[in-house]
Amino acid sequence: MFLNEQYVDSLYAKDADLERVKTVLAERGMPDISVAEGYGRLLTMLVRLKGADSVLEIGALGGYSGICLARGMGEEGKLVSLELLQHYADVAKANMEAAGLGGKVEYLVGDAKASLARLAAEGRKFDFFFIDADKEGYPVYLDYAMELAKPGALIVGDNIFLRGRTIDDAKQGPAVRAVRSFNERIATDERLLSTVIPGYDGLAIAIVK
Repeated sequence: MFLNEQYVDSLYAKDADLERVKTVLAERGMPDISVAEGYGRLLTMLVRLKGADSVLEIGALGGYSGICLARGMGEEGKLVSLELLQHYADVAKANMEAAGLGGKVEYLVGDAKASLARLAAEGRKFDFFFIDADKEGYPVYLDYAMELAKPGALIVGDNIFLRGRTIDDAKQGPAVRAVRSFNERIATDERLLSTVIPGYDGLAIAIVK
């Protein structure tokens, strides 16, 4: 983390609910790859600014981003969270419940692509998407987000720099190539109004026109 990011994070008091998530991840031996603190705050703000009441999260992990997303929603808001692993979804749900937000979330467990296909077949629509899962799947997740989006929906993708690998021409692994494709499409698709925030590990934000 750069000094400017450390400085910004130091301005804010520690959040008990989000610190609990970090502690539980460590206790369960789960990866410490939740969204950055500053981007967590941004997610809450974006959901609230959008007035989103139907949010789709791809990648639950321990519930950190789920808490941030749910906090931005109104009383009737609903978060659908896709998670590959049942025990991760269980941890996320427990952390959401501890934060008083358990009633706002529905977990779909299994391969995200299959869950997305099911949501599309059901005709479900969402006004906010947060993509933070397996990086090789990012282009497919963007396709589904476009299909499932209400007009004016927001699409947010995390970790688009892959700790510097995305901008290193020597790196040509499948995850790197997939995220590069995602980034290029975010920047060039005429159906999107977008920007990329270069802090932390990078965040892409797009509005579906």
